[in-house]
This record gives sequence, C-alpha cells and structure tokens, in this order.
Amino acid sequence: MSYDSAAATAASPSASKIAKPLPSSERIALDDVPVNRFHIKIAGLTFGAHLTEGYAIGTIGYALTSLSQQIQLSPSEMGMIGGSTLVGIFFGSLLFGRLSDIVGRKNIFLYSFIIITLAAFGQFFAETALQLTLMRFLIGVGMGGDFSVGHTILAEFSPRKHRGTLLGSFSVIWTVGYVIANVIGLSYGESAPDAWRWLLASAGIPALIILLLRIGTPESPRWLLSKGRKVEAEAIVLKYFGPNVRLDGKIETHAHSGYSRLFQPDLIRRTLFNCLFFTCLVIPYFAIYTFLPLILKIMGLNEGFGTDFMLNTMLVVGAVLGIWLTIKLPRRVFLIASFAVTAAALALLALLPQSATVAMILLFSAFTLTLSAVSNLVGVFPAECFPTEVRACGVGLAVAASRLGSAAGTYFLPISMATLGFSPTIFILSAILIAGMLVSIAWAPETKQLTLNQACGN
Repeated sequence: MSYDSAAATAASPSASKIAKPLPSSERIALDDVPVNRFHIKIAGLTFGAHLTEGYAIGTIGYALTSLSQQIQLSPSEMGMIGGSTLVGIFFGSLLFGRLSDIVGRKNIFLYSFIIITLAAFGQFFAETALQLTLMRFLIGVGMGGDFSVGHTILAEFSPRKHRGTLLGSFSVIWTVGYVIANVIGLSYGESAPDAWRWLLASAGIPALIILLLRIGTPESPRWLLSKGRKVEAEAIVLKYFGPNVRLDGKIETHAHSGYSRLFQPDLIRRTLFNCLFFTCLVIPYFAIYTFLPLILKIMGLNEGFGTDFMLNTMLVVGAVLGIWLTIKLPRRVFLIASFAVTAAALALLALLPQSATVAMILLFSAFTLTLSAVSNLVGVFPAECFPTEVRACGVGLAVAASRLGSAAGTYFLPISMATLGFSPTIFILSAILIAGMLVSIAWAPETKQLTLNQACGN
C-alpha cells in the first residue's frame, strides 16, 4: 500500500470506524509507546548496518599485508588506502545528512547501503592501489550516509524510555563487527595470494542482506510532520503503532535551513557541543588503537598475545557496560565523569616508569574500558539534540567533525611519537580529553527523561 493510499484509508470514515481511536487527549504519545516488533525491526536494520561497517573497516589492516605481496605499495599508497574510508565518511556524512533532511530518511536509509554493497564487492576486482582507494572511499561515503540517517531514523521512531539503550547499542555492535574482522583477518588474511580480495569483498555479504531487508522501510512520521505532510505521518503511526497512539510535534518554518540553521543562536551551542565532544572522544580512540602494537612495544607490554587480547576484550566489555550506564546514569554525569577518568588514566600512564608493568596494564585497561563505555553516547547525544528539520544535518556534521579529527589524530600520532616521545604524546591526548570534559561541563544538555521534542528544545 502506498503512503498516499494509506493516508486516505486512515482518514476515511470507514477506517475510523474500524480503528475506533480514542480522543487525541487520551492517546499515548509516540514517545511513550511500548516497544513492539516494528521497533525491533528498525533497530535490527541499524544494528546490522553498524556490524557491517565495523567489519568493513576492520578488514583493511589484515588485507594490506596480503595485498602488499601482490601489488607493490609505497608508504603513501598504504596510507591512502587505509585512510580513504575515513575521508569518505567525512564527505558522506555532510552530503547525505543534508539530503536526508530534504528528501526524507527512508531514501538515504536505502541508498547508502546500495553504495556500500556495490563498493564492498567492487574491492574484489581492484587491480591498482588507486582503484582500491576509490572503492574504500565509496564505502566510507555510504557509511557516512548511514551514520547520519541510521541514528536519526531510530531516534525518531524510538520511545524515550528505550531511546538511549537503542542508540547507545550502536557502539557495541560496531565493536563486535570490528573484532570479527580481526579474528577472520588473523586466521585467513594470508592464507592465499588473493586472500585480501576475498577478505575485503566478504563485507558485501552482510551489506547485501541489510540492503534487501531495508526495502519497504516507512518514512519517519516526524520528518513528514516537519514538512507539513500530517495526513501521511498519522497514517504511518496508525499502521505501525495502532489507533491509540498520537504523534506530537508541530510544523515550524525558519528563515535558515540546512547547515546554516545549526549555527543560529538557539542551536549553535548544541552544534558546537556535539562536534567537539565527539571529536575529543574519538581522537584518542582511533590514534591509540590504530597504533596499538607500536604503543605496547614502547611501553614494554608487547610480549605475547595476552595484553593485546585483554585490551580488545575490554573494548567489547566496555561497550556492553556502556549500555547499562546509559540506562542508569544521567547523560551529563556519564559523559563528564568518563572524560575525567580517561584523561587521568592517560596522564598517569605517561608518568609511570616502564618498570611499573602491572600499574601500566591496570591504567590502560581502565582507560580502554571507560572510553569504550562512554563511546555509546556518540550515538545518543547528536540524535537527541537537534530538531527534526535538521536532525540528520546535525548528526552528519558531528560525525564528519569526529572523522576529520580521528584522521588527523591517526596521522599525527606516529609523528609525535618520533619527535616528542611517548610521554608528551600521551599528555597531549590527555589534554584533548580534558578539553572534551570542559566542553561537556559548559554545554552538555541533560536529555535522558525528555521526549524527543523536549530534548531538542521544540
């Protein structure tokens, strides 16, 4: 059934007799409906996307080892291939975040995975470093679109009681996909000359599954309402949530739209907060874990597989713990306290002598556990902080800023290690976390108990 026919059916007298809806004042708000099968389906489609994305990013490190045996790669070409996905995410987040606010959520929700699927399979046929870089860049463009619209569409359908849990779970699923890629890459990455082709192209299998399952996803009723399409919005609410659920919200018009709207007086603090806190979290995350073997070697903790395995386990455990903390703690408290713990752990780590092995492991574990846990909030705050007409733009801009920061941090960390040394470099990362804490103290809103309209200041 099309949306127009669904809307007409919902508005017709016969439909109202069948549905027998309660008066509007007695209906349950969309923010307060119990979780149903539709919520689970939308969550599954977004979670599956993040599993695919974590897997696709995780495969490249092991594929490069096999690839270099077939194609002679210069250091710049290796860096180009390795960083192309992050660059793609930067551009994809900005482009599709804006498009999602113009043409709707469901279109980008589908098209982003068409790009990811085709580019993932396309890696198998790459013959040069430039061709592989292009495929990885396109995967990143699709991921950027999915990051901006996936968080947005799930936030706009989710009840407030479970919104933090659902949005925060992205981090867990992404980490699981990344770890699966590590296990497969470690086991099969060099099993044959063409192993890199199969390893990279294997990301296309879950991408294709998610793409097919996304066909038929309805438009966000909140987006429809923001565009003045109230009848269509109410028809979708009726179809998926029943006749006794109402859609709260109002149609607003502004002189500014798109990214310029994010920097108007009523939103600029939200915009700066989300871009800055997100960036301050991911710079240490990507910088340290991209060069984890090097850092462990400098710290004298690279003997055997034990420390590396333990820290990867901490990433997964921390991500799961973060879901529970997102439920139990106020958003502000969780974020500010995590910034303080991670900054202190890194600062102490920089001060310890190399002989303090046990203390170093404990501090590094505390840093990893806490950083992984608080990373759940990068899926929560941006989606909750912006009004419907620019929600995808706001999420997309925050994602783009974070990926630009993570790319810069990843690039400069080995340079800083070589020129300044280990301790000063770790102190710089600690200072970045302190900056994130100060930004959060000044600007982080508390959105946990609010409806989506209230959280966005509507």
